[in-house]
Amino acid sequence: METQIHVPVGSPVIRKIPIFVDEHNVTEGAMKLIKELRPAWDSRHVKTKLFTDGTTNKLVGCYMEDSPEDVVLVRVYGNRTELIVDRDNELKSFQVLHANGCAPRLYCTFQNGICYEFMQGDALGTQDVRDPSLIRLIAREMARIHAIHAHNGCIPKPNLWIKMRQYFSLVATEFTEQASNIRIQQEVPSKAVLEQEMVWMKEHLSTLGSPVVLCHNDLLCKNIIHNSKEGHVRFIDYEYSSYNYQAFDIGNHFNEFAGMSELDYGLYPSREMQMDWLKVYLQAYKLFTKKTEEVSPRELETLYVQVNKFALASHFFWGFWALIQAKYSSIDFDFLGHLTLRFSGLMKRRLLLLVVVVLVVLLRKHFFT
Repeated sequence: METQIHVPVGSPVIRKIPIFVDEHNVTEGAMKLIKELRPAWDSRHVKTKLFTDGTTNKLVGCYMEDSPEDVVLVRVYGNRTELIVDRDNELKSFQVLHANGCAPRLYCTFQNGICYEFMQGDALGTQDVRDPSLIRLIAREMARIHAIHAHNGCIPKPNLWIKMRQYFSLVATEFTEQASNIRIQQEVPSKAVLEQEMVWMKEHLSTLGSPVVLCHNDLLCKNIIHNSKEGHVRFIDYEYSSYNYQAFDIGNHFNEFAGMSELDYGLYPSREMQMDWLKVYLQAYKLFTKKTEEVSPRELETLYVQVNKFALASHFFWGFWALIQAKYSSIDFDFLGHLTLRFSGLMKRRLLLLVVVVLVVLLRKHFFT
């Protein structure tokens, strides 16, 4: 399919280990996997570290006391996450990104998860992504990923509308009179309103001309690793990677300036900050794809409008995601609270966007006619 990621010919075969890891006892299962992956390691000296930032899966790092830089990450898929994550596509994304120097090594899969290389560096926070020096690194890294071509030679199509429709069909059962969760009935727009909004988005956004590229689609702060020693950033966690609209990936990242556990949409980047970010991005993207760094004011304004419109679709997409997670996830996180803030952010951004579009039209008439 043209929405599926294609792995380059000759890519290494992914090792499969027939082990199931209990998500309630991740460490014990991780040690079984380490015996397979690192048979020379003395189990008596293997240390483990449980990471608690994730909202989809359970993650533990394993390493030897005398070699803390060699960390094997064991990620156990969350309960029923196959409903929202295409695991086959995730593995293909991992392989393609690694082949292009954008991802760590994937060591193996097991029955309900994967093992991969730890990426050295620090995960960013909401203040870090506003740092001018880091903005440049992040924008260039995203451009590098967006410039990776489709390996089967086809023209890729966006996965956004297919995925959004899939999510909507999963959550539709929560909007019946028989639905048990009163909080959903009180705080979430009706099924009819959500479907109407989804149709409007597809009709409006798909005509904006945003290129379809290989996207990360989940570039929240903690998914950006800064290696200060080597002077670069890398992105981690490719569960939602797919061919998608360029502007969606950027708009989604701008939404993530607000954070995750305590959303603050007052942190959404200003127009000035966005324009600085987008100029660096466009220069890098054009250099990778067209061997030129020249960016016109019109190109910059066009991308700015596209990004802020697709930021609306990002709120919508993750609102559906939060509703599904609220029903199935065993992770301790207020998914419904996150959902409410997402839809609130959607409505506020839509009103602001109307003002932005009017201003841009006036500016274009003044400067370009």
